[in-house]
Amino acid sequence: MFLTLFTYFSIFAFIGLSAYKAYQYAKMPMHGRWELYPVPKEGEGRGHYGGSYYEEVEWWKKPRKITHAGEIVDMLKEMLFIKNLFVNQRRQWWICYSLHLGIYLLFLWTFMLLVGAITELAGTPVTATAGGWSSLVYYVTFLSGASGAILLTVGSGGLFLKRMSDSTLKKYTTLQEYFNLLFLFAVAVSGLVVWSGDIGFNYGREIMMALLTFSPIQADTALTVHIILLGAVMIYIPQTKMSHYVGKYFAFHKVLWENEPNLRNSKMEAIVKEALSYKPKATWSAPHINPGTGNSDN
Repeated sequence: MFLTLFTYFSIFAFIGLSAYKAYQYAKMPMHGRWELYPVPKEGEGRGHYGGSYYEEVEWWKKPRKITHAGEIVDMLKEMLFIKNLFVNQRRQWWICYSLHLGIYLLFLWTFMLLVGAITELAGTPVTATAGGWSSLVYYVTFLSGASGAILLTVGSGGLFLKRMSDSTLKKYTTLQEYFNLLFLFAVAVSGLVVWSGDIGFNYGREIMMALLTFSPIQADTALTVHIILLGAVMIYIPQTKMSHYVGKYFAFHKVLWENEPNLRNSKMEAIVKEALSYKPKATWSAPHINPGTGNSDN
């Protein structure tokens, strides 16, 4: 039962730690507002040309129209396709997107394993030749799992080599970032090793059925290693900078695009007053700075 309990623990740890990370972001003091236009939530088409509600004469007297749909579309472009990297550094985008697309496909693969497990528990075997729903589940699982594992392997390994060989990236890459990429690479390679002995991912559906029925997971050495590595990386990711999947929302919605007017007696006014009362705990250590005050001698 160890593998079953460990898998449950890693899933709940990933969800719980990710939620806690979101809570930490939400409770942070007000940021230094950038108001980086275009702001896609601006209504009446202003978001397309970089316009603002503040263009209006006596704007504070008029109702403000915003559209969260515009925000969602723009954030999805960045989250699903890494749009900014594609626009600004296209040569690096290919290898970086391989890693991210691989992860997205493996999430789909995991969902399809769950669908396949439920299908088999309902009495319908999932095979390539059964036809209908059974074959559809089989092939979607196969395509998403195989392509996802290969892309993750290529992306994580490729980014590791690029950071090692590129003189500019090498200056800004920490040991932890090298470790992160190698960790993902190890998980992907161990998955490919297991997959090579079971092309149809039957082992994956068996694991899902064991989780759904709270039964022991039957695994050989290669599968055991893969499950432990995968569970460990799920626990590890939310505690590192790889948890940017949580921070993306706050970076866009609360930093880049936050242009809520600071009007008298408004909610924003209260937030600004609270931010102005915040006293930073960090101190400067430069020679021209008075210790503990943050004030310059000049």
